[in-house]
Amino acid sequence: MKKNILLSVLSGLLLWIAWPPTSYTTFFLFIGFVPMLIAIENIINSALPKKGKNIFNITFLGFFIWNTLCVYWVYNSLKIIGPIVAIPISLIPYALGPLLMATACWLYYRLRRVTGRGISLAGLVCLWIGYEYLHQSWDLNFPWMTLGNGFAVSHQWIQWYEYTGIYGGTIWIWLINILIFLLYTGLKEQQTIKIRTRLVIALTLIFILPLSFSLYRYYSYKEQVNPSNVVIAQPNIDPYEKEETPAAKQISILTQVSDSLAQTNTEFFIWPETAIPDYIDEDHILSSNYYLQIKRFLNKYKNGNVLTGGETYRLYDKRTNETASPLSGGGFIDNYSSAINIENSPKVQFYHKSRLVPGPEALPFKDELSFLKPVFAHLGGATGVYAGQLKPGVFYSQSGIGVTPVICYESIFGGWIAKSIKSGSQFIAIITNDAWWENTSGKDQHLDYAKLRAIETRRWVCQSANTGISAFINQRGDIVKRTKWWTKTAIKQDINLSSDITFYVEHGDYLPKVGSIVAILLIIFITISVFIKKRN
Repeated sequence: MKKNILLSVLSGLLLWIAWPPTSYTTFFLFIGFVPMLIAIENIINSALPKKGKNIFNITFLGFFIWNTLCVYWVYNSLKIIGPIVAIPISLIPYALGPLLMATACWLYYRLRRVTGRGISLAGLVCLWIGYEYLHQSWDLNFPWMTLGNGFAVSHQWIQWYEYTGIYGGTIWIWLINILIFLLYTGLKEQQTIKIRTRLVIALTLIFILPLSFSLYRYYSYKEQVNPSNVVIAQPNIDPYEKEETPAAKQISILTQVSDSLAQTNTEFFIWPETAIPDYIDEDHILSSNYYLQIKRFLNKYKNGNVLTGGETYRLYDKRTNETASPLSGGGFIDNYSSAINIENSPKVQFYHKSRLVPGPEALPFKDELSFLKPVFAHLGGATGVYAGQLKPGVFYSQSGIGVTPVICYESIFGGWIAKSIKSGSQFIAIITNDAWWENTSGKDQHLDYAKLRAIETRRWVCQSANTGISAFINQRGDIVKRTKWWTKTAIKQDINLSSDITFYVEHGDYLPKVGSIVAILLIIFITISVFIKKRN
């Protein structure tokens, strides 16, 4: 049993070493699951009682190590919630990952009891994809650890994400791990040379063909020249001391650093998520002092747009939608974490962050858990304060340029961003803070993941982060320019706009949808098989 524990721990460590932002170790993803598969096989072939329980416990240990070492920084981002009760509840989405991963492995064991090893391993891939898609789609979503994200620092390897999205990477990793595992068991079980030769050929082809295609695509890819001048501002405001920096002063800092690089033909100024920290009434924004301050800045730039983050709200006399909250003095209110596009006209465009962080920004299963709202309110928490919107947004400039506004956490939802691209967006603007995570690997992972969105959509990505890291990423996923952490600065770049639609943008997350359907059918099959066995 100790040997199996060590094998599971080894898997957890290998997967952590392979994970962004670590460079030059991505290849460990191709062997990271092998020790765990061997441990599972050892338990299956042993005389141990309660094999399913043992497999769940062993795999959970490895996955817990992997997840914890990769997203340890989450705790820093939750410190702003403060209350002892609020923090554990907010951590639930992140802690669920190892549980769901271990459940997929337990289901693999149950499937193995009623089918052969080959079919069960194929089923494991579908069960894993089903878990990943569930953890992307439900109220407790946290797709940060989706396997395909692991190639973010080696983006030259996965240029074919423009066809598959990150789930193609998940399948690639599992197929290679499974084939290596089968080669190992084949040697141990003294399989015939013919079978081993076939496995070696399959392993070689599955590794070489996607990699070769990707490298060819990377080095042969040429962007169509369609330039637009963009300036990204990084004000470097400490979020834990924002009360000492009033909103008007923050905007003043942003206009100064933007002015330092701006040209007369600059079309977009990208400001971070928390650029306007005070709440603004969307229905009366034209009279807001903050809006007027930004308009004065734009007077020098005829075609200029300021795409900025801000806290906004809307008031209602009657409850017209389910997201509105009642006010003590009467009426209702919707609060938003917003992206705002301001131009040299009275037109103002809003996008409301819709992929909200479970816990700090949205109460999961709010109808079922609505009784918890008074707890957070009493303890000073911020859980469940934001409303979102049903569809992704596209901002259009006066010259007709379409841009996808993405607010912080939303940048890891490739399918959501793809829908916006399909609606006419020509580049992606990610506005974030990232200072909540402090100087940890969280900010680096966030930037690395943005490279995947560039490849999936073949769009430039312009990321503005309050304290860093801000960057320009081209359509191949290369970071063309980037800032340093904790520095007040700005960067500018002529980006190439694109209107082409990739296969992934056109079809979205088709791979996890198919995988999830197969996973559901497998669970039904396992359940029926167990029922029949008990009847007999």
